[in-house]
Amino acid sequence: MKLVFALLSLIVVVSSATKGQKKTLVLLENHYLKDTHSIFFSDLEKRGFELVFKLADEASLALSKYGEYLYENLIVFAPSVEEFGGAIDKNSVVDFIDNGGSVLIAASSAVGDILRDIGSDVGLELDEESTAAIDHLNYDVKDSGDHTLLAIDPGNIVDVELMVGPRPSAPALYRGIGMTADPDNPLVLPIMNGYPTSYSYFTKDPVTDYPLVVGRSTLLIAGLQARNNARVVFSGSLDFFSNEFFTAAVMKAVDGQEHASSSNHQLAEYISQWVFKERGVLQAGEVNHHRVGDNATPGAYTIKDDVIYTIDIQERVDGTWKPFENKDVQLEFFRIDPFVCIFMNKTADRKKYIAKFKLPDVYGVFQFKVDYNRIGYTHLFSTTQVSVRPFEHTQYERFLPSAYPYYFGAFSMMIGLTLFVLVFLHHREDEKKPKGD
Repeated sequence: MKLVFALLSLIVVVSSATKGQKKTLVLLENHYLKDTHSIFFSDLEKRGFELVFKLADEASLALSKYGEYLYENLIVFAPSVEEFGGAIDKNSVVDFIDNGGSVLIAASSAVGDILRDIGSDVGLELDEESTAAIDHLNYDVKDSGDHTLLAIDPGNIVDVELMVGPRPSAPALYRGIGMTADPDNPLVLPIMNGYPTSYSYFTKDPVTDYPLVVGRSTLLIAGLQARNNARVVFSGSLDFFSNEFFTAAVMKAVDGQEHASSSNHQLAEYISQWVFKERGVLQAGEVNHHRVGDNATPGAYTIKDDVIYTIDIQERVDGTWKPFENKDVQLEFFRIDPFVCIFMNKTADRKKYIAKFKLPDVYGVFQFKVDYNRIGYTHLFSTTQVSVRPFEHTQYERFLPSAYPYYFGAFSMMIGLTLFVLVFLHHREDEKKPKGD
């Protein structure tokens, strides 16, 4: 019997440990990619990810089973695959994103239709197969002559430390396809773009047609955070994550300044942390509101009440939840439009945000609303509905200073009437004597 209990305890411990891991499906074009991109995969495993490597055309592929997703994240390093194997297709990947999954996709000049279709669904258009991002001025000296091995300066990388880390000192190497963002999709964020002299076209053909993208609108790496906070990163270069680019020296052909190593490794690490929700994840905790001087939440407020509102906002840092520290969190007291909109401050213990304000002289059904939406962070939305009623008849002032003239007029009229009545009743005129007397 003790042996049975021991085995059951062991099963529970193992299953709990497995459940706690960040299970990630990695779809590869071939097995060699495990070796050529081993540094990137090793970094993920050191951060606690459980990587499940499979070929992109395996017949047993599946993202879900019995209505439950088997993985938290998906990595697709299979640029030229035309369609996935098993039960994975474009719709299943999009459904995975719609249900909050994180996806990292790397393409190349040999991009297949399935990746092009997924890109279209997330607001990106990839250039045609066999095209590449080209720049005849900003290429690395190791380029083969097509000027497709680009050296991307830090100024071409989005200035959001939460997504890409501290601004690197060395350029990044890029060799891959060019992309463009759907102008009607405000959720797409350029992470790395080209130079004013960049464009995307066929490498072996003369330019006879206007390219799909030119200049700084040439997207090289793009990110998307959906309205459900699911994250997607689409890179036009598979080589960007390779060991070769991680360890390569960089020297632009124009300025001749050499850097001992590229910034690819740093950028790939921070980008993967962002897309897999290790950085920039917020959650709203306990919410309290009450009148000043009272700790209990009332059933309804009265107009012009002084109110205190507190909310606990936490950020996930290194796997643990810690108090959020930014100073731009706002509170709105909202009906149809905001009647009050103020910045919130931290409490004395630095654990919560607090706001103190006077309710407007308007009654109705209101909401305390915190809507925090900043680049790099998950969308934080918290709303609490309350009722605001007018004064009761016993709460009005008995004498209003603005009505003193009317009070004076009323009382002066009463006093005047009283005096008139007294005079009228008690005054008697002398009787006139007849003229004959």
